[in-house]
Amino acid sequence: MKSDKNPLSNGAASVDRGVWTDTDSVWPIETWLFNRFMQLIGEPAISVVFWDDREHYRCPRANPVARMRFADRSTFWRLFANPNLEFGDGYSSGRIRIEGDLVAFIEALYEAKIKRTRPGVLQQFVKRGFVRPRRNSLTGSRDNIHHHYDLGNDFYRLWLDEEMAYTCAYFADPSVTLEQAQAAKLDHIARKLQLRPGEEVVEAGCGWGGLARHFARRYGVRVRAYNISPSQIAYARERAKAEGLADRIDYIEDDYRNIQGTYDAFVSVGMLEHVGAEHYATLGQVVDRVLKEDGRGLIHSIGQIRPEPPSAWNERRIFPGANPPTLRRMMDIFEGPGLSVVDVENIRLHYAKTIEHWLARYEKHEAEVREIFDDFFVRAWRLYLAASIASFRAGALELYQVLFSRPGKNDMAWTRAHLYWD
Repeated sequence: MKSDKNPLSNGAASVDRGVWTDTDSVWPIETWLFNRFMQLIGEPAISVVFWDDREHYRCPRANPVARMRFADRSTFWRLFANPNLEFGDGYSSGRIRIEGDLVAFIEALYEAKIKRTRPGVLQQFVKRGFVRPRRNSLTGSRDNIHHHYDLGNDFYRLWLDEEMAYTCAYFADPSVTLEQAQAAKLDHIARKLQLRPGEEVVEAGCGWGGLARHFARRYGVRVRAYNISPSQIAYARERAKAEGLADRIDYIEDDYRNIQGTYDAFVSVGMLEHVGAEHYATLGQVVDRVLKEDGRGLIHSIGQIRPEPPSAWNERRIFPGANPPTLRRMMDIFEGPGLSVVDVENIRLHYAKTIEHWLARYEKHEAEVREIFDDFFVRAWRLYLAASIASFRAGALELYQVLFSRPGKNDMAWTRAHLYWD
């Protein structure tokens, strides 16, 4: 059944993407301002057509990879006033069109920004529209997670893999299927943790439960997995029961701060982005409380090179409360309880490859998504996935796996060789 309410709108204007109403001539100041703005963000390799159907910006250094087209003057001024919100809303409503490859277009923007060497006095203009992420308190985290993850299992089932894994896969061979790469990611993590049959593992933020099922089935461990999304927990419990794993897995609908018990291994995949830096020390205290004296753990998280807040569009429409950490900020988790960081691996290109698979599947099922939601939603999620690919390709985002243990644990692997055995 088609939803009557767009879960992403929050007041955003939804406009028929076929409507192009403004035929007024372009003022010279508008052309000048836009070209100045393009210089400020590093002269990305794109071209831009205004509402008079004429090209008013073209990269002076390279052939454009794609073209952006404005529907009208008001869209231009909204974008100019708040680029980090209005580009996303303009694209989602159909007032901004991208002619050519959407991923290449966004990647050109990221590359230009990253390579900019002399920001100048107007640097703060580019940051206009960045916002502080919503708080991830006990109640705030539930609201934030509900906004993104409780859109319905039927929606995510359209474009995720069979295990409903919504985190970075591991492509030892770029030609393998998404399903194979997601299973390889779980094996990669299990090998880093050196799991042994009969051990007790706790997972913070378990999604649809695929990691717990894989670990219990393949490595003979018991897993207690925590998550605050009711729909994900319900799905995970049903799958575990159907696969005969319910006696080895406990799926708990609760916050990571309320984890009880002690465990041989702590693992968190794709949750830290939603914790909030102000709560990293608390997470470290939780790990310290639940990890046995001989314990070890792994945190898998999207990251950044420099700390930047999320854009207003991502915060309002897609991922409220999300803010990927830098490696330096991640150390707030480990330094307080005195945990030893054993290994750090960055697999960002694996995430770009993962989302390429997601976007291809999403586009294949676009009509079915539109049956559930509306055109604004369809375009917004296409933009979100495309921008995610571009950000990992360009290096605007990283993907860190941080392996840690209690200090003085001397039986951890000496090399990475065991990670690559068949």
